[in-house]
Amino acid sequence: MSRTAALTTARWSPGILPGFRLSLGITLLYLSLIVLIPLVVLFLTGARAGVGGLLHALEDGRVLASLRTSFGLSLAAALVNAIFGFVVAWVLVRYRFPGKAIVDAAVDLPFALPTAVAGIALVTLYAPTGLLGKMLGSLGVKVAFTPLGIVIALVFVGLPFVVRTVQPILADLDSGIEEAAATLGANRFQTIARVVLPPLIPALLTGFALAFARGIGEYGSVIFIAGNMPGLTEITPLLIVIKLEAFDYVGATALALIMLVVSFGGLLAINVLQAWTQARFGRG
Repeated sequence: MSRTAALTTARWSPGILPGFRLSLGITLLYLSLIVLIPLVVLFLTGARAGVGGLLHALEDGRVLASLRTSFGLSLAAALVNAIFGFVVAWVLVRYRFPGKAIVDAAVDLPFALPTAVAGIALVTLYAPTGLLGKMLGSLGVKVAFTPLGIVIALVFVGLPFVVRTVQPILADLDSGIEEAAATLGANRFQTIARVVLPPLIPALLTGFALAFARGIGEYGSVIFIAGNMPGLTEITPLLIVIKLEAFDYVGATALALIMLVVSFGGLLAINVLQAWTQARFGRG
């Protein structure tokens, strides 16, 4: 048997563990019921509107404004989380300090906390009469009922995705490499930029993509602090709900389909970039 044939056989071999066909069938069935079939139904329903219906939906200034708000602010929040999520992961991995377990558990709090509760807490804190809202208001900064408030809400719900993605990869990196770089004359910035960051780039991109995707579809934590002003702080998920309440099912489906296509395209681009960086830098 040639080397190529041997590699092909090994690649497609189900392995020595039993139950491959059964577990694969269950996996495909589960994914079809939970993910694929609902998406196919969404596409078929949106197809009823046709290309003209989709273009007509995009001609609505309110729709375009909500799309800019949802995607633009989700992108901004994901960038913030990529930076500060790396810092949080670095602190949790590289340092020991009192209360570290509490800080580590607090990172997962947005996962467990209902999004509506998070939204109420944020608007109570950042409202003009809230604790931080008063302080920021005295400085001329308004958070609640502004795009800045939406970014803060999206940062809150997206932070765990970056931290939990980067943390295990960072823990696998040998800190001795950083010490070796220092002994060779590298300063702290060079050590971070040339030794630490390259193997973490795929993980950072993954966390960024997850935080971005979560922000696009976020609803509960945003509607309370956003103010929901059309053209300014109205997000696309809320506009979809408004169309459904008005029995505009075609319009709501068209808007959901547009959001799905744009989201999929963005995630696909990020995944391609992640694959390239992983092949370029490796995992370290």
